[in-house]
Amino acid sequence: MKLTKYILYMLLSGMITGALSSCKKYLDVIPDNMATIESAFSMRKEAEKYLFTCYSYLPSHGTINGNVGMSAGDEWSLIYPFVSGASQPSGFNIAVGQQSASDPMVNFWDGAWGAKSMYQAIRDCNIFLENIRRVPDMDASEKARWAAEVKFLKAYYHFYLLRLYGPIPLVKVNLPMDATIDQIRVYRDPIDSCFNYIVQLLDEAKPDLPEIIANLAAEQGRITQPICLAMKAKILVYAASPLFNGNPDYNGFTDNRNVALFPAQKDDSKWARAAAACQEAIDMCHSQGMKLYTFTQSVAAYYLSPQQYTEMSIRNAICDRWNSEQIWANPNSMVNDLQTNSIPRGLDPAFLDNTSPRGQLAPPLKIVETFYSKNGVPISEDKTYPYSTRYNLRTAVNEEKTDFEVGYVTATVNYDREPRFYANLGFDGGKWYGQGKYDEKAAILSVKSKKGQAASQQVQFAYSTTGYWIKKYVHYQDVIGTSSTLTIQQYPWPEFRLADLYLLAAEAYNEANGPTGEALQYINLVRARAGIPTVENAWTNFGINPGKFTTKEGLRSIIHQERYIELAFEGQRFYDMRRWKEAPALMNAPMTGWDIQQSTAEAYYKVRPILYQTFSLKDYFWPIKVSNMTVNRNLVQNPGW
Repeated sequence: MKLTKYILYMLLSGMITGALSSCKKYLDVIPDNMATIESAFSMRKEAEKYLFTCYSYLPSHGTINGNVGMSAGDEWSLIYPFVSGASQPSGFNIAVGQQSASDPMVNFWDGAWGAKSMYQAIRDCNIFLENIRRVPDMDASEKARWAAEVKFLKAYYHFYLLRLYGPIPLVKVNLPMDATIDQIRVYRDPIDSCFNYIVQLLDEAKPDLPEIIANLAAEQGRITQPICLAMKAKILVYAASPLFNGNPDYNGFTDNRNVALFPAQKDDSKWARAAAACQEAIDMCHSQGMKLYTFTQSVAAYYLSPQQYTEMSIRNAICDRWNSEQIWANPNSMVNDLQTNSIPRGLDPAFLDNTSPRGQLAPPLKIVETFYSKNGVPISEDKTYPYSTRYNLRTAVNEEKTDFEVGYVTATVNYDREPRFYANLGFDGGKWYGQGKYDEKAAILSVKSKKGQAASQQVQFAYSTTGYWIKKYVHYQDVIGTSSTLTIQQYPWPEFRLADLYLLAAEAYNEANGPTGEALQYINLVRARAGIPTVENAWTNFGINPGKFTTKEGLRSIIHQERYIELAFEGQRFYDMRRWKEAPALMNAPMTGWDIQQSTAEAYYKVRPILYQTFSLKDYFWPIKVSNMTVNRNLVQNPGW
């Protein structure tokens, strides 16, 4: 019995023991050789290491395997031929229906298959909060700030689990070593209780957080009031969304006490609460000078067209480190492999033998077709767009030279698209600004990917399976050199952008009040930076349904597509399509691309299936490992597993 109790305790509450490694990199420092909690909080220096331990659990969203929203989603063709015989990333296996309850992949509950344990993170946060007041050589205000940062992290780790697993056991305090078996066998808390507790933590944290980081060199990436309020807004939008708010699919989902884990009735007042939180976060961000990014870097020596300036504003909202739009960026997740695996091999014809650019992250046609026409409406709804003949061939003319190789034959679907299409995507015959070529009057690089051309499948492990590439991740100052030289401008992954917050606000205002001025205001701010007309002008003048934006349902559809476009390849679509309950329709559609093994345009531009994914009701929430439920019989499994 004592042994069973000890195992239960270690699984569900945990303690830090043994030697923990040390590193000087900011936010990646953990206590070294700390045998006791007492010594970990014996002085400020050691307590700071423990603070950075709490930060160290933040997922590495700027990496291929670290962002499950990308690797397990549908924005890439997830056939990664990294090296001969390499296994697919765990997220890919989930996307094709291979998740398992016996040994769950990308297991954030326990920390397995490339995932960090969020419960271990929460336990370490609790240890910090229980002990920070004992540090002798710190003043009260600094202790309060550090505690507030850790409360935020504790809230974020709970939210991370909630998004993936639904109702979770809340770990408000760590269990004592003398806890009884009944205390250790915890229950999953109802979903509304989970949301309320997470928001409570953020409300407690906010007053003691700084409004802005004063010491930029030493503290970039630490939690601030704008980060806290933006995260609160996002969490409340999730709480109001259909997956969590009166979802009939989970009526009858109870624990062994017959406690309902989901509310039976939808509560529309949650949208009003979310809208208020979004507005508070926006006001705070604006008070600190945050605004949507626009490209202003001096390029006096080079000519850039107005179109290229717009595209650079879109692209560098991600790639320009610590810019005015980034509410929260994570310096412990530097974007490197995403860039290397997005740059087409053979992009620069002067260095065809360079094997460093791999170009393997391949968006499928369904993502390509999500982007608007140049008029700012879906290509299937633009009355001027040749949607039925979009796969026909067309030759680029001189007026299109900013985005196309003049005289090159490519598919009609690549033409007359919005600036975000050209800023985010590379394609056969498309220009790729940067990589050492900065003057549009000179020779800007272009992608050529038909069989036998530079960016085609020249080698086994460095090509796009669909004929498209992700330009969004790639800093325009990256340079392809001789041999295997590839100079990458690394930047911290932007966890939260102002554009995301604006679109959350638009969604919340529309759901709370309908298509009023507030909802349209925030979506139109994002569209203005994207270089497209307002919602009102776009649909009125070019939409086959010109009044679409005048109804809540119509504007909802517009906002959803706007988020899919603006936040493409950032890991948001994975969660958005789930919380909106749109995942089955989107994930069960086959991934398609061009026939990349063909050398002529007529043969190359034939649509072919690349990959079949699966999604059913059980995939909305991942399974809890069966062994956890064997140890703790008060846990109940998610439906379908």
